[in-house]
Amino acid sequence: MKTGAKILVESLQREGTEIIFGYPGGVVLPIYDELYDSSLRHILVRHEQAAAHAADGYARASGRVGVCLATSGPGACNLVTGIATAYMDSVPIVALTGQVPTTLLGNDAFQESDITGITMPVTKHNYLVKRTEDLSRVVKEAFYIAGTGRPGPVLVDIPKDVSTTSVKDIPVPDKVQLRGYNPTYSGHKRQIEKALQLIMAAERPVIYAGGGVILSNASAELIRIATELGIPVTTTLMGLGCIPCDHPLNLGMLGMHGTEYANFAITECDLLFAIGVRFDDRVTGKTETFAPHAKIIHIDIDPAEIGKNKRVDVPIVGDTKTVLTDMLACMKKKGIHDAWIKKIKHWKQHHPLKCPDDGCLHPQYIIRQMSELLKGDAVIVSEVGQNQMWTAQHFCFRHPRTWITSGGLGTMGYGLPAAMGAHFARPDLPVFDIAGDGSIQMNIQEFGTIAHYNIPVKVAILNNRYLGMVRQWQELFYDRRYSYTELPSVEFVKIANAYGIEGIRIESPDEVMPALKAAVECNGPFVLDFRVEREENVFPMVPAGAAINEMIGGHPR
Repeated sequence: MKTGAKILVESLQREGTEIIFGYPGGVVLPIYDELYDSSLRHILVRHEQAAAHAADGYARASGRVGVCLATSGPGACNLVTGIATAYMDSVPIVALTGQVPTTLLGNDAFQESDITGITMPVTKHNYLVKRTEDLSRVVKEAFYIAGTGRPGPVLVDIPKDVSTTSVKDIPVPDKVQLRGYNPTYSGHKRQIEKALQLIMAAERPVIYAGGGVILSNASAELIRIATELGIPVTTTLMGLGCIPCDHPLNLGMLGMHGTEYANFAITECDLLFAIGVRFDDRVTGKTETFAPHAKIIHIDIDPAEIGKNKRVDVPIVGDTKTVLTDMLACMKKKGIHDAWIKKIKHWKQHHPLKCPDDGCLHPQYIIRQMSELLKGDAVIVSEVGQNQMWTAQHFCFRHPRTWITSGGLGTMGYGLPAAMGAHFARPDLPVFDIAGDGSIQMNIQEFGTIAHYNIPVKVAILNNRYLGMVRQWQELFYDRRYSYTELPSVEFVKIANAYGIEGIRIESPDEVMPALKAAVECNGPFVLDFRVEREENVFPMVPAGAAINEMIGGHPR
């Protein structure tokens, strides 16, 4: 006989779980009691939202399913933002929540919340387990659903009596078979042939690659197709790292804060080869003017994404890696687009991303110095806002799964806990969280977690004493009426020191590289408080509702 709590722990171990991020409470005490003697490592966060973000960061950096655990009521509710973040970016996590006993469900019992109802719109699937006998099967299904097809979060809600009841050992099926859930991995051969015909006929093709390439581990296939066919590649925010930043065919990021040359190329291309993307509004701008002259090929594992925002000429439903592999096997000749590549080189030369050089401390310079020091051999996590966009523009990403950020939901406070999770996934690499002074304060209590476990996350705060991206919009579109966007000065190094974390305050460009080196050389966590130019803006920028070639501010302030 085994209790539900023991069955849960053993089920997690069978799925290969090594680490759980969580916070205990009354109804999950039976589970925590079983964790006490198990081989699973548990990281005690300081807020449940951080547990979800840490599991998310772990999943993105490792490619495996991340796991978080919270108690019922407010504990479960505090996971919701992290679950929604993972849902928007297709990140595989399993969120385990405690629940009041089944006899009290629906009675407004102490710390009861309908967490399956609350999370239904932001989970790939969720479960309320009412019988201990079902627990091992549900956990196996949860991991399977989270990690297959288009990945995403799955929530498993476990009432306390399900955890405490003892049942006979239940055999677990070797294979999960779910009626109505059969993801398509192989693309249709006829569609692949049509796509290749369009590609070979194109004179100005562009590959538009997104997070689906990273999730499918298809970077090598993407690079080979781009190289053999001579097609330039632009990536979404989530796709950064799928092709090396310094590859001659890489156009960098496109969209609202993309490179000018990427946006020009999209506007003038005659073929758009979209791979693992969803034509997000931050990418397309005014949809009808996005790639207006192009035939469009779209590969995605989720059929719901194809044609959702933009009409597609050749849809291919399937796993990115599988489809690209099949395309490579069918390719018969190499592509030559000399005139097109020459034009793009001209745009790159005349419209580069700019970094001010006036002796002041600018965020772009800090990111470039960091990039030069780390040379792509690090995991870079960001918060959300200007810090995120400057990093996406100016850091040179050379490998997949080394760039971790909240894309679809744009969750401030994501970076610090996600960086903790990324460290446990990639302890061999330095992990930096690049933050703004607004976003770092959303989950600043996690300084306690990184200090507690000596997690060597380096936190680089681009401190301008504003909610910077909101202030930028107020400057450009609201006559500089800075309504509630200015923040009081905070001594972040003192806060770090109070937790036992080392830190440095940096105020001039010549202090940047020595400070970065000190952070990297430190064996534990480290906080860098960069006092940057207060009204620096992220440029280029496409105003809301404009076409992506209608950029403003081609150079910073």
